[in-house]
Amino acid sequence: MKAIVHSGQSGLTGLQYTESMSRAPEAGEVQIQLKSAGINHRDLFIMAERGTQNTPLIPGSDGAGIIVEIGEGVRGFSIGDEVIIHPTLGWEHASEVPTVPDIVGGPTDGTLAQYITLPAENALPKPAHLSWEEAGVLSLSALTAYRALFTRGVLKQGEHLLIPGIGGGVATYALLMAVAAGATVTVTSRSEAKRNEALRLGATHALDSHADWSTHDLEPVDIILDSIGQAMFPKYFDIIRPGARIVMYGASSGDDLTVPIRSIFFPQVSLIGTSMGSREEFVQMLQWVEQHDIHPVIDGVYPLQDAAKAFERMEKGEQFGNLAIRID
Repeated sequence: MKAIVHSGQSGLTGLQYTESMSRAPEAGEVQIQLKSAGINHRDLFIMAERGTQNTPLIPGSDGAGIIVEIGEGVRGFSIGDEVIIHPTLGWEHASEVPTVPDIVGGPTDGTLAQYITLPAENALPKPAHLSWEEAGVLSLSALTAYRALFTRGVLKQGEHLLIPGIGGGVATYALLMAVAAGATVTVTSRSEAKRNEALRLGATHALDSHADWSTHDLEPVDIILDSIGQAMFPKYFDIIRPGARIVMYGASSGDDLTVPIRSIFFPQVSLIGTSMGSREEFVQMLQWVEQHDIHPVIDGVYPLQDAAKAFERMEKGEQFGNLAIRID
C-alpha cells in the first residue's frame, strides 16, 4: 500500500511517500480502507522527537473509510461499512483516566496510508451528514474539544468561554460546540483574518492576542480553554470571574508556567488538565455533532502524496480549522 512514513531524520525531513506493508486483522480487529485522514499538531510534536534510533512510523490519528476485512470474533460489522476512527486505544470510560493514553499514529501506525488495521472497538459508524473529508478530520481534535468543554470544563448554556489562539483544530471545534451549546464565546488571535472568520462562525468577540483585554467591554469569563500556557496565562486573571475554570490541554509556548498563587486561591479559580478522551466520550461527541449538524471547518484538502505540504502549512500556523488528506 501507499503510505506516508516517517523515518531517519527528525521533523518533516523524515517524511516519505512510499510503499508500506498493510497488516491483516487478527482476532478482535478490523482492516479499513481509508478514504480520508487528518493531521494534527500532535503529529508534528511526535516527528520532532523522532530520529534514526526509532523504527519507521506511519503518522496520523484521524481517519475515515470502509471496512474491507474483519478479524475472528468481531461482531456488529460487515464488509463495506463506512466508519470513523476513534484514535485513543484502550480507554473505554471517561472516569478511568490512563497515565498517558496510547493513540493511533504513535505508538502504533496511523492513518496516513491506504489501509489501517486496528481494534474493532476503535471503529464507529461514520456520521451520515459528513463528507469523507469532514469525517476524516473530526476524531482527535473534536474529541479533545468535547472532553475539555463538557466533561472537564462542564460548560453550561449562557456561560462566557474564552478561546485564546483561535485557528487550530481543537479551538475551532470548541468554538462550534460552545456556540451550539448556547455559550457566549470570545476568541483571540494575532491574525485579523482569523478573528473575522471566528466572528463569522458565531464568536461574539474576537480580540487581538497582544491587546490589553481588560480595556474591552467584556463580561467576566467563566471558563478558559488554554492550549498556549505561559505566553498568555498572566492575561487571564484580568478578565476571569471568581470561581472560573481554566481548562488546559496544550502548551504551545512551553511547558514551564509561573502561576500567581494568590490569583488562584483568592478568587477560587480551578486549574483543570485534560488530554484526548475515552471511547465513551467519542460516542457522545459523535452524537453531539450529528444532533447539532456540526461540520468541521476545512482549511484545505491535499492528496496523500502531498501530506508534507499540509504539515508545512500547519507548522507555519497558517491554517484556520483542519487540514484534510484525500486517500485514493
